[in-house]
Amino acid sequence: MAEQDIIPDPPEGFVASGSRGPFSSHNGPYFHRAQPGELTEQAFYALPRHANGLGLVHGGMLTAFLDGLMGAAVYRSARQTAVTIHLSVDFLHMARVGEWVMGEARVTRATRDVAFVEARAHANGVDAVRGSGVFKLMRRHG
Repeated sequence: MAEQDIIPDPPEGFVASGSRGPFSSHNGPYFHRAQPGELTEQAFYALPRHANGLGLVHGGMLTAFLDGLMGAAVYRSARQTAVTIHLSVDFLHMARVGEWVMGEARVTRATRDVAFVEARAHANGVDAVRGSGVFKLMRRHG
């Protein structure tokens, strides 16, 4: 691992997350904090490969992080896999390489077929991005 890819110990209470599929594994690693309640928390350490040409965390990386975070919140709440059918993202501030990007999401409403989710992510205590999504709950056919 190159020196620029060294990740410091995660924030207190966070542990490395398992594989979330090839796309997320490639963009990670991700960390999560397991605790009771409705809030799902995840984080990643911003590496140079997460940056745009200005050295800021790329908007696509922040969007992918929020999408995965919201999907995890849906799974945690509904105990069903879900796919994104609508995603809205607002960019509020910058996140920089060398910072922990911390995110939290919660399901605000769920029906039999869809779940509605809100999320935010911050770096150094300043909100960098917020989003909302609608997720289609997938049923196993058997």
